[in-house]
Amino acid sequence: MTGRLVHTGQAIVDLVMRVGALPPPGGDVLASDVRLTAGGGFNVMAAAARAGAEVIYAGEHGTGRFGDIVRDALAAEDIALVQPPTTPDTGVCVALVDATGERTFITETGAEGTLTAEHLGRVELENDDLVYVTGYSLVRESNRDALLAWLPELMGQLVLLDPGPLAGDIPADVWRGLLPHVDVLSCNAAEARTMSAVDGVDEVPVRITRIGADGCDVTEDGVTVRVGGFPVDPVDTNGAGDAHTGVLAAELLRGEDILVAAERANAAAALAVTEYGPATAPKREEVEKFLVARAVAH
Repeated sequence: MTGRLVHTGQAIVDLVMRVGALPPPGGDVLASDVRLTAGGGFNVMAAAARAGAEVIYAGEHGTGRFGDIVRDALAAEDIALVQPPTTPDTGVCVALVDATGERTFITETGAEGTLTAEHLGRVELENDDLVYVTGYSLVRESNRDALLAWLPELMGQLVLLDPGPLAGDIPADVWRGLLPHVDVLSCNAAEARTMSAVDGVDEVPVRITRIGADGCDVTEDGVTVRVGGFPVDPVDTNGAGDAHTGVLAAELLRGEDILVAAERANAAAALAVTEYGPATAPKREEVEKFLVARAVAH
């Protein structure tokens, strides 16, 4: 590895409920499984750590029991903390996973939504670090302002942006302030459609669009290349994009070419959806074994 993944987003707690189908308005359904686990930005960090990257969490975390869940999970993955605990408690996301593996989210913000420029000033960056930014930060005024003030001060660190499903809620002036500092944009197909209407997005040097089982499209220097995916029978698609992004970041830190990194990220996402839960990214040796097996089969 040549550097570290510095995650500026939000590690929260996921309340994951497996249901046959979403209830109609005013209705009710019974969950077949319920889990309370670290999620949100934790999923990306765990994926990168399992792929061999050194990971640092620069975001906030709360003082209550939900914050404890996040801190315990980060410690289990050897992910370092920059900030001390603060009030209120860490936020929660309710994730409903239906019989097809599709997921629906409802999120409540806690301590992770209170990042300031002072907090980011505690981050001691190294030249080869990769800084991860999420669109979730950009819809929170404190986090957004802190990042817009901090990113122009970076000295050559690679910046990866995952705009997330709330990309359409982010004001145009925020994108104008942020995108000139982004080196890699990674999003799913729906997010890519939203981002296509944003001024300046075409100037981002590398743009990656995740397209599920078909893999991803990588656009670099105006040329788009399809990096094929690995069709599997999905159990739970929750966290697949996070697994892809985390492994992509880890492989870039390792010095891999963007197309090689994208292929390994595709494989990691395929493995992740074969297990139930949001943080199911595989270890690097599992990805290697999977790729070798697929190569032999073909």
